[in-house]
Amino acid sequence: MPANPPVARLRTLPKAEVHAHLEGCFEPAVLEQWAAQAGVAMPRPRDQLLQFEGLADFLHFLDWACGLACTRERLAALGYGYSRRLADSGAGYGDVIVNPTHWTAWHGRLPAMIDAIDAGLAEAEQDGLPPVGLCVSLLRTQSAGAAAELVDALVALCHPRVVALSIDGNEAAAGRTGPRFAEAFRRAGAAGLRRTVHAGESSGPEGVRDAIELLGADRIDHGVRAIEDPELVALLADRRIPLGVCPTSNLKLGVYAAIDAHPIDRLRRAGVAVSINTDDPVLLGASLEGEYALCSQAFGWTDEDLRALARHSIDASFANADVKAGLLEALARW
Repeated sequence: MPANPPVARLRTLPKAEVHAHLEGCFEPAVLEQWAAQAGVAMPRPRDQLLQFEGLADFLHFLDWACGLACTRERLAALGYGYSRRLADSGAGYGDVIVNPTHWTAWHGRLPAMIDAIDAGLAEAEQDGLPPVGLCVSLLRTQSAGAAAELVDALVALCHPRVVALSIDGNEAAAGRTGPRFAEAFRRAGAAGLRRTVHAGESSGPEGVRDAIELLGADRIDHGVRAIEDPELVALLADRRIPLGVCPTSNLKLGVYAAIDAHPIDRLRRAGVAVSINTDDPVLLGASLEGEYALCSQAFGWTDEDLRALARHSIDASFANADVKAGLLEALARW
């Protein structure tokens, strides 16, 4: 095999995506149209709209963009569009994260919000596009009480589209929050929800350790700064706790200066179950096959390496057993 497989070939690699945000799927032209219809000013000209100064600026932008998605049709279209992106990248399943705090028009209307997203995802599935699970996320700055309310609402709703409780937001700004949310995550797990936790991005390895020990994480989103603690890396490998790694996101938001400095390959070689993901695909200009190509070129991955990474993505997903089995069978034939 050539050292750097073409992107078209990587598109054929059967895989899943386990770390992407619906908030990261807004097209600039659509946002410009919605802003004009609402009489709302754009934060920057359209050709500079996706030029972010760092994570804090990026999160402020998300609040602005999500505020424009004020109708059921717009939310459904975003869901459908994400499933279409998966298909275009050759993925057979995705877990997509949505954080209700960003979507101001839907505050206090969580069931209606989930139903709207579900409508778009269900239509996509009917059209032969990949199935998608929904991970509903807390924001780090919320209170323990708000976290408990969200878990209670999700448990009462018992919506089949919702597969997990998540938590995201700027760890550096919020400080240590694991103790605050431990009880909510415990209750979510007891109710049968999976648990996925953003950690080890704007926090160091201590955030990853809290995700494991306090929040019972089934999967960690990012987690890359675990590399700074060899004992933690060994723990991740021993317990087979997967990391949903997003290389382009880490570069564009300043976690690492260059792909050569990114620890994804060192984590993989240490036995950690890493997968490759886009995080906020449209806003960061990332595609799933492009992420595989970027890393394959940087680290000289072989077909076996790529197959192992794809297998990790499928195993780490919250897809049902039949979907996983089908993807693993397809992967064995690749």
